[in-house]
Amino acid sequence: MDLKALKTLKPAEYAEAADGYRAVSDAADAAAERIGKQITNAMDAANEGKAADAAQKQLKKLAENFHYTQVECGLVSGSLNGFSAEIASPRRRLIEALDDAASLGYPVSPAGDVTFPAGGENKATGGEVPGGTAVGNNGMLSPNNRALYGPGPNGLYSPDAGTSGIDIHHGNPHHAKAQEIADRIAHALREATEIDERYSEGLGKLKAAPGLSVNTKTWADVASDVDAVSTAAREYLRDTVPLDKSPADRKEWWDSLSDEQREEYKIAFPEIIGNLDGIPALVRDEANRENLPLLIASLEGRHDEVSQAKLGGLERIQEKLGKPSVPPMYLIGIGLEGNGRAIVAYGNPDTSKNVAAYVPGLGTKLDSEFANGTVKRAFYTAAGAQKFDGSSSAIVWLGYDAPQSLDVMTTSDAKRGAPAYNSFMDGISATNMTHDAHVTAIGHSYGSRLVGAATQDSGRIPGVDDIILVGSPGVGVDRAEELGVGKNHVWVGAADNDIVTKLPSKNEALAGAAGFFGGGPGGAYIAGEVADQGDDDIWFGKDPASKAFGANRFQTLPGPELIQPSFPQIWNSSLDIEAHSNYFTPEDGKDKVSAQNIAAIVAGHPEYVIRETPR
Repeated sequence: MDLKALKTLKPAEYAEAADGYRAVSDAADAAAERIGKQITNAMDAANEGKAADAAQKQLKKLAENFHYTQVECGLVSGSLNGFSAEIASPRRRLIEALDDAASLGYPVSPAGDVTFPAGGENKATGGEVPGGTAVGNNGMLSPNNRALYGPGPNGLYSPDAGTSGIDIHHGNPHHAKAQEIADRIAHALREATEIDERYSEGLGKLKAAPGLSVNTKTWADVASDVDAVSTAAREYLRDTVPLDKSPADRKEWWDSLSDEQREEYKIAFPEIIGNLDGIPALVRDEANRENLPLLIASLEGRHDEVSQAKLGGLERIQEKLGKPSVPPMYLIGIGLEGNGRAIVAYGNPDTSKNVAAYVPGLGTKLDSEFANGTVKRAFYTAAGAQKFDGSSSAIVWLGYDAPQSLDVMTTSDAKRGAPAYNSFMDGISATNMTHDAHVTAIGHSYGSRLVGAATQDSGRIPGVDDIILVGSPGVGVDRAEELGVGKNHVWVGAADNDIVTKLPSKNEALAGAAGFFGGGPGGAYIAGEVADQGDDDIWFGKDPASKAFGANRFQTLPGPELIQPSFPQIWNSSLDIEAHSNYFTPEDGKDKVSAQNIAAIVAGHPEYVIRETPR
């Protein structure tokens, strides 16, 4: 990117080209939708046999090609718009510098060097101080020019300075201004070159091979293309998307965009828009559905255990999204970070008067078990709440790395995840259109410790009216009123046979361990009882189901009895503690009492909650 190229470049032409690719993308999207919703259905209803089946296969391939065209042209459009926006700034600074040089009568060379005239008095000779040529000193000077001119003070280069570095222009009133202009030119060219190279590299990857056949490898390439465009446009995104603002600010920004701008962001940057708190749920769902096959394709062919687990989770989620459900399913977060990220809602959280967001605990990660099991808990909660109030939505929030093994004994994962949960809940408040939604935070198992940490992160969880804690090993505070919603709005479910709700406190565990080595199991029991002193403490503080904690305890079924395991086994995620996993499940003889109580709280009807005496 030299001076002439930057000077003559017209950013608006790149924006116009982006509009052209945007139009192609929209046309491809419309064609794919017509094939899927009109032509295919009509043919399916009117025709049978091998010929019809063959035609359907060809139509499906054609729709895939249109979908590919839509995504790729959207990526090109986003890149060109990003380039147009970014390159305008260094070009403007270059034009301003050239205008300043022209107004002073300083010639500027094609390389950006600024020549200035003689001026001022040379006290040694009585004549004028000679003129010279200033070259930008920010790394843009070519090696040949450096050797020719030789450096002088203040970054000044001149043929008269030679290699001695002596500034023979001291006292010349023109040289400082010329140097300042030369530096501005050099800086503009350097920045423009970086922008040009970055976008050229990203756009260079957006090429399809001749004879395109859309298959798994193609979508893997598209996933790489999305990453390339996001990398190229990182400055553009930073400057245009309020990533460091509050969810309310992001909602305001999104509302201010035109329909065309919103489409550009959704297609070019689905992984950002789909996971940005403050963006409406329907928009996030659409972006994440577009991004889901790209994430799947990026994992196919990888055979390591972590990738295969995530792939299984993504594929099961995709299957669920392809099937109708009541309440409807929305994918409002998805990603491969850490152990995987997934946020699934049943019922639209933006249009519902009652919204709950449930945080799962130990052993949860993005895998097939999450998609087939954990996600169902949000479904059961939403369906149950809608029996009390049809305007209800429930969400499972896997927006953090839940502990997988012995790390469950620490608060690290909870404290790291708490700010993300607060941001998400703040986003729920920003996008909910009822203006006075009843919001419930739910923590299960170690997830309750994260909810507790979230209440302490900023004083309370944004927008939350009620808190439900089930199967909790403690939340990090000793009294319900410390959770920021008032003790009458804190609800606890603790099944009689859920051993996690009866974990020993840290003092008890230490004393029990010492007693074990001193006298075997009997010594461990006696030492633990002595250490307890009736303080109602469990691992992460006061037992939430205890009278001392002061919350509302609701009734649950006791759950199957479990032979008392040794202490280390409790923290082993492979141990199946059935009573600990039943709270949300009204079917299959699990715990319909607990599930109904949770649903009533979520729906804002505490009068239907069956209460139980605290411990």
